[in-house]
Amino acid sequence: MEEDQTTTTAAMKRVYLIINCLILAVGNCGGPLIMRLYFVRGGKRIWFSSWLETGGWPIILLPLLVSYTRRRRAGSSKLVLMRPRVFVAAAAIGAATGLDDYMYAYGVARLPVSTSALIIATQLAFTAAFAFVLVGQRFTAYSVNAVVLLTLGAVVLGLHTDGDRPEGESNREYLLGFFLTLIAAALYGLILPLVELMYKRAKQALTYTLVMEIQLVMCFFATVFCTVGMIVNNDFQGILP
Repeated sequence: MEEDQTTTTAAMKRVYLIINCLILAVGNCGGPLIMRLYFVRGGKRIWFSSWLETGGWPIILLPLLVSYTRRRRAGSSKLVLMRPRVFVAAAAIGAATGLDDYMYAYGVARLPVSTSALIIATQLAFTAAFAFVLVGQRFTAYSVNAVVLLTLGAVVLGLHTDGDRPEGESNREYLLGFFLTLIAAALYGLILPLVELMYKRAKQALTYTLVMEIQLVMCFFATVFCTVGMIVNNDFQGILP
């Protein structure tokens, strides 16, 4: 009986992993294309575009509701598993994610998808460096090779800015979009190791429910950050009737 339960748990973990990988793949591929299409068709609301990157956070409540229901049936009435210190860390990382969302959206507004996607790919270099410093992640020959090639690709793009510049865009706008996208890649490269560090220092069992709670808090505060930006920039005037 115990062996069957262990097998079921392992199978569910694989299902969760596959589902998350599929969602991540669809989002990473389709998100930049839809966002770029918005700007190509005349869209101007950069804060609104950044808001949409995490604005779907309420959907995370569905698996959390299922998890809570299962815990209630098992005799546990605890509503939230996340401890206060983890909540504060997740909120801070979420605010940083909101800033990163804005810089990324600005880059997509100024650069072709091919250019912005390749620059964002340099995130791997920043992630590897910050992971080495913060969580002791070791380098391998394969990771170093990937990091070097992706970084050099972004440098080459920066030196040939006239080849893929959108029509009517000035040098200043293009270069600002390029550098903000690069900064967004660096910031996100820092955010991922910070999340891993938070997991290590949480001092509680790292379960699927806890991870989803952390993601909920991060996305919520990232959305709040972008909402404040929308209010300051009067973006709601162009959205609401």
